[in-house]
Amino acid sequence: MARDFEIRPVETLRDRKAFVGFQYELYRNDPNWVPYLRSERMEFTDRRRCPFFEHGDVAFFRAVRRGRTIGTIAAIRNDRHNEFHGEKTGFFGLFDVIEEYPVAEALFDAAREWVKAQGMDTLRGPMSYSTNEECGLLIDGFDMPPVIMMTYNPRYYPEFVERYGFRKARDLYAYRVRAAEIGEDGAGWPAKVRRAAEVAQKRYGVHVRKVNMRRLEEEIALAKQVYNDAWSRNWGFVPVTDAEFDHLARTLKAFLDPDLVFIAEVGDRPVGVSVTLPDVNQAFIRVRDGRLFPIGWIKYLWGRRHIDAARVIIMGVIKEYQLRGIDAIFYLRTLEEAWRKGIEWGEMSWILEDNLPMRQAAEALNGRIYKTYRVYDLPL
Repeated sequence: MARDFEIRPVETLRDRKAFVGFQYELYRNDPNWVPYLRSERMEFTDRRRCPFFEHGDVAFFRAVRRGRTIGTIAAIRNDRHNEFHGEKTGFFGLFDVIEEYPVAEALFDAAREWVKAQGMDTLRGPMSYSTNEECGLLIDGFDMPPVIMMTYNPRYYPEFVERYGFRKARDLYAYRVRAAEIGEDGAGWPAKVRRAAEVAQKRYGVHVRKVNMRRLEEEIALAKQVYNDAWSRNWGFVPVTDAEFDHLARTLKAFLDPDLVFIAEVGDRPVGVSVTLPDVNQAFIRVRDGRLFPIGWIKYLWGRRHIDAARVIIMGVIKEYQLRGIDAIFYLRTLEEAWRKGIEWGEMSWILEDNLPMRQAAEALNGRIYKTYRVYDLPL
């Protein structure tokens, strides 16, 4: 049966605007979808402005029917991933499609052929563009909007992906922790968490402090030292370049709450970092067209006044100091500050299914898995 649509590469600015703009049409009536800012998505897909393109390449494709976009996908070559892991893995991301499997199949075909032509032997995803950005397909927990920098998709996506032949590579968990279960006076804290925090401070001389926003550039440099060491053993880890880290810091600066960002030090040496962000998705969900002007910023600012959740987005300790209780100090300090600020619940994410220490820590805080994301592989 002949197709009544075609797959087109994104080649012009007009194409890219159509690629970015498709999601606002697809999710228009979905109350749990949180819009991206269009300006941010345009920058993310711009080879001149997004630092990923310094060490990787991306081909963007649209499915088009009678001039109208009905699906999108990005085929990705990440040279740093393959150098670090000794693999030939290509990736797909930025995948969105109407509820028609033949359209999804054609988009997957385009991504598969592109990464195969790049010399890859596996297609993995969704990742946009690596584990350092958003990744994973939501397979469970569709009843609530995602928190900041977590993904969302329609319920039919997993069936489309698996029907094409993709198989599970890893599951990523999001844990929900309720402040009320800990209590204002900390009565709900597990005794072993408190003991671990005390040991870290007394035996190992760990000092945990809040970030100094007046010395933000210096603080970012300290965080860089920790990040690539702390996460280097994790599945799918890709070392972050200076340009990528600086770009991320600039992006998040507007959302940072200095009371929820901590640095652990032994003497003058940084050994751990913890970053928790207010869930500004609760504000952005009101900006349905992804534009702050002319009136979107009013909706956003109003929404920020009612944020009651946060996400622990980064929590890491360098290998030498892991399993010494530094994470327990981070948990204590973060939840104490969150309670003081009126935060009712937090998300710890994402956590690999086989990262048992982090899963046990989340469960020690009475955290419960409430969303599951999946990364898939397809042998080529």
